[in-house]
Amino acid sequence: MSTTFTAKEVQSLRQITGAGMMDCKKALQENDGDIENAKQWLREQGLAANAKRDDRDNTQGLIGLSIKGTVGAMVHLKCETDFVASSEGFTAESDALLALVIASGAEAVAQRNQQLEDLKITLKEKIEIGRVVHMDAAAGNILDSYIHIQGGRGVNGVMVEMSGASPDIAHEVAVHIAFARPQYLNRQDIPQEVIDKERATLEVLTRNEGKPEQAIAKVVEGRMNGFYKDVVLLEQSWAKDDKQSIAQLIGAGTIIRFAQVEIG
Repeated sequence: MSTTFTAKEVQSLRQITGAGMMDCKKALQENDGDIENAKQWLREQGLAANAKRDDRDNTQGLIGLSIKGTVGAMVHLKCETDFVASSEGFTAESDALLALVIASGAEAVAQRNQQLEDLKITLKEKIEIGRVVHMDAAAGNILDSYIHIQGGRGVNGVMVEMSGASPDIAHEVAVHIAFARPQYLNRQDIPQEVIDKERATLEVLTRNEGKPEQAIAKVVEGRMNGFYKDVVLLEQSWAKDDKQSIAQLIGAGTIIRFAQVEIG
């Protein structure tokens, strides 16, 4: 093959793709010195390498969170190692995704597919988008958040929308959610099949403990109340004062909705 190209073109391709110098040289050789075709060739080679990583756990990454006025976004960008999660290119992509979600909603992350494929080549890891949350608070409502930072990156993010509450209370609720991890806002949000399964499990447990038949229903009901206090936000004891429930903490305020996204 008689194709010629300059060292500057190899270096330029390397800067664009993040691929190694020899890989960039080979890409140009294989594509008659055409930069765009060489980029595609490297992308395809990178994807082939990533395919071999599909059975790896990409349980690392970071949670990005941003609120602009009444609009909030959270994005879980996943990778394999905490080293990559802290890298400049990875955090820059998280910022770009957040800005896109703020502007255009959760589905807009698909517009960054090409950049994500490039990032896979550059960082040589299984990188993908996890959960994406977009909240646009109603007029007069408060949107607040909390992000738990570990190793310089967000690992546990919360957003909460409230009405009739102060910013301080909304923030306290967000902090509580981060550590108490409620699954539902109220009992009405729990699917009936989840309730039925829990009740059946508690009934078997109670019978196995040898409780009298006439006492089983009451014991199970008491244990169901304990289950609700574990998984229902409004019924949980406030993390900073276990003598007070979240419902008591917010008083006349109303929690409209909440979302939590965590690494792992």
